[in-house]
Amino acid sequence: MNQPQVVGRDGVARPYIGGQALIEGVMMRSPHSYAAVVRRRSGALMVREETLPDPRVGARAWPLIRGITTLVEALKLGSRCLRFSAELYEQDMEAEEQAKKGGLAERPKGGPSTLSALSLPIIALLTHEPDAPPPAPSKEGGAGKSLFTLLTIVFAIGLFVALPQAFAAGTSRVFDLNLDVRDPRFQVITGAAKLVIVVGYMLVIRRMPEIYRVFQYHGAEHKAIHAYEAGEDLVVANARSKTTLHPRCGTTFLVMVALVSILIFSAIGPLLPQLGLGKLADNVVFFLMKLPFLPFIAAITFEIQRALARWGKGPLKLLLYPGFLVQKITTIEPDDSQLEVALAALRSALVREQSGAKSDGDSTFEGYDALRDARPAA
Repeated sequence: MNQPQVVGRDGVARPYIGGQALIEGVMMRSPHSYAAVVRRRSGALMVREETLPDPRVGARAWPLIRGITTLVEALKLGSRCLRFSAELYEQDMEAEEQAKKGGLAERPKGGPSTLSALSLPIIALLTHEPDAPPPAPSKEGGAGKSLFTLLTIVFAIGLFVALPQAFAAGTSRVFDLNLDVRDPRFQVITGAAKLVIVVGYMLVIRRMPEIYRVFQYHGAEHKAIHAYEAGEDLVVANARSKTTLHPRCGTTFLVMVALVSILIFSAIGPLLPQLGLGKLADNVVFFLMKLPFLPFIAAITFEIQRALARWGKGPLKLLLYPGFLVQKITTIEPDDSQLEVALAALRSALVREQSGAKSDGDSTFEGYDALRDARPAA
């Protein structure tokens, strides 16, 4: 994860732990493994644990390169854990429906809405810390998964790249600004539209009941990590008093990407050649030229956020405030049962890291007290 150990108020160095919200659950990952914990409708905690490759080997540790590799690999792991939690959620809903109908009900049709389904990888980014370890090789596969992954990529690029540029072009035409796509003012309008779309998108999906609860678990994840980083016992009372905002949050990362993209494209826009293809064609060509720069922008943003999270004190902390403001949308105050799930995931990941456990698998506990008794953290 390319992060130093966390030193709490007690002066003790501890392994770096990061996390992500799931559907009725939380995933926490240490430098060498992860633990995803989901609360079943029965109240039991389902734990899935896997070992991860060492993130400090080879190009994964190089500046800029590590930003691209860790972001891509974190999205893979986050999306996989979200699918795991969604499957358990659907199983519980089906069982509940069958119980209501005397066990004679067929498998309910439908499931998550198209928007919420396409949003899963984006939610993984919103609620995940970008500085994440690579996932273990996934055993899942097939043409269906590849097609869905492609659709989500197209959806994200269309929403956050193509639509803001189209808005800027429309604004230029409506107000007779006659702005060329290479004009820095065009890029400022594009960037502003991107921020508005990102915030608007978060506000829309926040209204979905299942996503609202994911954002509560996002808040629980941050509170649990704050308690851990302060060197406090992993109990609900300690986590409850902590803030839901965290500087390494994926929401802050997305906001910073939008801001950095304004600077990058404003700088390179005037350097692009005049093709003389007309307004529409120039917009299409410039959009296609943008795509190869997206990993580069993500890598730069990764390094900036990483530096601010580590050294962003005093005046530098002001640079994190835009991200904190938007985090107020994607983090919601959790209840104690949700804090228990976050703490259970954190404790499981920490115990695995401390013990050097290599075995992968699933396990079930009646509740947080049972998990805590089985896995005492040092």
